[in-house]
Amino acid sequence: MKAFIDDNFLLSNPTAEVLYHQYAKEMPIIDYHCHLPPDQIAEDSNFENLTQVWLSGDHYKWRAMRANGVAEEYITGNRSDWEKFEKWAETVPYTLRNPLYHWTHLELRRYFDVYDILSPETAKKIYDECNAKLQTPEYSVRSLLKKMKVVTVATTDDPIDDLSHHQRLKADGFEVKVLPAFRPDKAMNVDDLVALNAYIARLEKVHGSAITNYREYLYALERRHDYFAANGCVLSDHGLEQLYAENYTEEEVSGIFEKITAGETLTRQEVLQFKSAMLHTFAVWDHHKNWVQQFHIGALRDNNSRLLKNLGPDTGLDSIGDFQQGTALSKFLNRLDSGDQLAKTIIYNLNPADNELIATMIGNFNDGTVAGKIQFGAAWWFLDQKDGMTKQINDLSNMGLLSRFVGMLTDSRSFLSFPRHEYFRRILCNLLGEDIENGEIPNDIAWTGKIVQDICYYNAKSYFNF
Repeated sequence: MKAFIDDNFLLSNPTAEVLYHQYAKEMPIIDYHCHLPPDQIAEDSNFENLTQVWLSGDHYKWRAMRANGVAEEYITGNRSDWEKFEKWAETVPYTLRNPLYHWTHLELRRYFDVYDILSPETAKKIYDECNAKLQTPEYSVRSLLKKMKVVTVATTDDPIDDLSHHQRLKADGFEVKVLPAFRPDKAMNVDDLVALNAYIARLEKVHGSAITNYREYLYALERRHDYFAANGCVLSDHGLEQLYAENYTEEEVSGIFEKITAGETLTRQEVLQFKSAMLHTFAVWDHHKNWVQQFHIGALRDNNSRLLKNLGPDTGLDSIGDFQQGTALSKFLNRLDSGDQLAKTIIYNLNPADNELIATMIGNFNDGTVAGKIQFGAAWWFLDQKDGMTKQINDLSNMGLLSRFVGMLTDSRSFLSFPRHEYFRRILCNLLGEDIENGEIPNDIAWTGKIVQDICYYNAKSYFNF
């Protein structure tokens, strides 16, 4: 019987052990998509306690606590940090077979050298020990990144953001490159006209002039796109239910914008046309600047209206959606490719039923100009676990080139999430090791090890021009 999370955790054969320990383990980390707050990196904050660094904003843990019968006051409410941690410690033993169980103990070990199993009995000891370490310079935010061998981080930033924190980090000469990513979701959110008009008003202030029509709106957003590029941005990101590729004319979209600013209700067709026009325009800008564009598709968000009203978005109320993806995705990519305006693209899929669809779709638009130009992104969100990662790796392997994959990311708001890269690397090495042991690929450790290192680091470094 193997010990829990030993040196060969998730590695089921000797070849996998060699691939992980000799090739994957020591590779630096490029975390090209996350939600880490750049202000905390710029300030090089120290967290007051384990609850603040570990539970605050982590809706994965919040969902588990609710499922375990924990009252909301101990999750997002006004209970003390210790009381919230205590409730998490009570929940952890019940998360067996959920990836949270693995992540929790990997993070305790890799960051704090704590090897105890978190439970009500060990909670106070772990809390006090970790809290004491969190007060030291070795556990400041920047030190946490360096501890995990992170060399590049791409945050997620709204076009209106002033990027002052990124500027400060560059001026400080911080050795970890922290870059912004252009996330214009709010700029095309015609599902909430009140919020969109408020956004337009904020954009006017940042832009410094009035926005009275669609062309002025695009011009203001393009200047923000330019501003991001001037501050080191090389990638965009979009969180969508699905891609949008309706036919439209500029005249039609201009008329829709007039209705938006007048607060008039849009038809379903007008909603789709406006989103399609905006998304295509953003993609053209990305291509012009040689950025990478990322599309996260398939989330059904904010399902619980009662909790949403009380807690707001991004609080653990989302799920996998069953949207029809193929037709619009094909049309969107083809429209760009037909005009030679298709940038390097990563598509992250949330519904495993669409894995093969995405894995085959990317092959239609890989045109030989860039290795792996169109990517089937890493297993995302609810699929960011052993089974989901294995399926994504297998589907990409079967229908594309795993060897050109740009690898893992955290997609996290927590500075303690970087062991997810280790988790992915172990799963990758185990699958390749099994193939060698089974005689399904040659016993060429040097070549397979090179592929492992490419997926862990070098492919992303080349793809993003980091």
